[in-house]
Amino acid sequence: MSKPAILTVDDDPMVSAAITRDLRERYGKDYRVLGATSGAEALSVLDRLALRDQPVALIVTDQRMPVMTGIEFLERAQPQAPTAKQLLLTAYADTDAAIRAINDVGLDHYLLKPWDPPEERLYPVVDDLLEDWRRAHPSPTSDLRVVGHRWSESAHATKTFLARNHVPYRWVDIEEGEEGERLRQAAGASVEDLPLVLVPDGATLRCPSSMELADGLGLRTRAEQPLYDVCIVGGGPAGLASAVYAASEGLQTVIVEREAPGGQAGQSAAIENYLGFPRGLSGSDLTQRAVAQVVRFGAEMVVARDVTGLEQRGPVRAVLLDGQGEIEARSVIVTTGVSYRRLGAAEVDEFTGRGVYYGATASEAIQVAGEEVFLIGAANSAGQAALNLSRHAAHVTVLVRGSDIRSSMSQYLVDRILAAENITVRHRTEVVSARGDGHLESLTLRDRDSGEFEEVATSWLFVFIGAVPRTEWLGELVARDDKGFVLTGPEMLHAVDGAWTQPRGPFALETSLPGVFAAGDVRLDSMKRVASAVGEGAMAVHFVHRYLATI
Repeated sequence: MSKPAILTVDDDPMVSAAITRDLRERYGKDYRVLGATSGAEALSVLDRLALRDQPVALIVTDQRMPVMTGIEFLERAQPQAPTAKQLLLTAYADTDAAIRAINDVGLDHYLLKPWDPPEERLYPVVDDLLEDWRRAHPSPTSDLRVVGHRWSESAHATKTFLARNHVPYRWVDIEEGEEGERLRQAAGASVEDLPLVLVPDGATLRCPSSMELADGLGLRTRAEQPLYDVCIVGGGPAGLASAVYAASEGLQTVIVEREAPGGQAGQSAAIENYLGFPRGLSGSDLTQRAVAQVVRFGAEMVVARDVTGLEQRGPVRAVLLDGQGEIEARSVIVTTGVSYRRLGAAEVDEFTGRGVYYGATASEAIQVAGEEVFLIGAANSAGQAALNLSRHAAHVTVLVRGSDIRSSMSQYLVDRILAAENITVRHRTEVVSARGDGHLESLTLRDRDSGEFEEVATSWLFVFIGAVPRTEWLGELVARDDKGFVLTGPEMLHAVDGAWTQPRGPFALETSLPGVFAAGDVRLDSMKRVASAVGEGAMAVHFVHRYLATI
């Protein structure tokens, strides 16, 4: 594949030459840097690149240009370079227009002119944008291949595990074309062995479990130290924040995640209300940045291991793992978050992984191109998923049990959903059953007010309802409410008589078992937002330090 392009646009020839020169010096080895001195010329360049099937990674344009402003150019350029990152060069007086462009044309970043010195003002911004683009467009030569059936629950689980662990792969459908069948026969595999995971320079994996996938890909699945200062259970935003702060402050830290880092937030197509990111960022991007920090500070990360129990061994807490193994630590932070609640209708759940999906990774939106999609849920996660799916689907119908989506979803999402031409919100509506031959083909809906039933044709249902905490493994040692949410601090004292037996009072995020803390969505009365989970994860480390000083 030819090198991806970086296109610069500025009507001043000297400025155009300068920005092109600076970008070429830094990125010319890996990118083809092209310059244009007008919006019209730049659109012609994009036409030529499209004809050559050459990808465009980044467009850098000045705002103040005659005939066509930078924002107007970016709007016209989107059909020709829909995946390109967009950087607007602007004067201070134009910052309001640049901020509006974040919503209007999906602007990724704006930069005040001049950009000198580029090492301080230009390159860090461009580095981030290009890194985001590379992650979304990995080199096909490095991809592993997954061979399987489109409507296979195990294939869906495999693809989800790879996507959430940021492992690039190429999907080969056994029923489309000859490649899939050829690869199956070459591997000497039966249909029951599907999906196959063909690892470059590695063994062929046959219908692998998450543990087998992780081992086959070289991911860490076992802890290395006999004793840690803190063991963090759960790799969502709260757990990752705890790991960053604990490891950076010198605590011997290990984090255990049963699936992949990021939790529910890691699956979000866009987190737009997180402080410091006016354009928003994807859950995948936030997770990758956080994992890089965790590794940088020396914390261990163990993936694909489910936690099955907790034991008190004097001053040590033992976290028991599925299969074999355990991790001993002087303190534990529980950040296991919540799972989406199942619909409970057998006729629906039998299609799980074959048309019915609980949650959705951002990458799954491409699979629904041109199709009718249904989605259940009224929280922010459902709203973000609906917007992401609507970029590819012919139509998205959001089913809401309540009478007003505004009561549970942030206003900025409500406004965008109601304005979208291919999204319909149906209130007071629920799914009662499903039909299909091998995969989902139709749903039966019920109007909760009239009681009337309606059958709709679809192969896609995404479910974002309820919040079920992952706390059964805590057993009798840690007090929880009747729904399984962990009680902490003063709330725990008021809720359960005799739950706390220490002479000192419990720390704010401490559970009924001294030295075990809880943060994020798993904790009773938590805010259920990414920012609050990150804050609680960091705060838990403060209390870990105070606890360790007492033993």
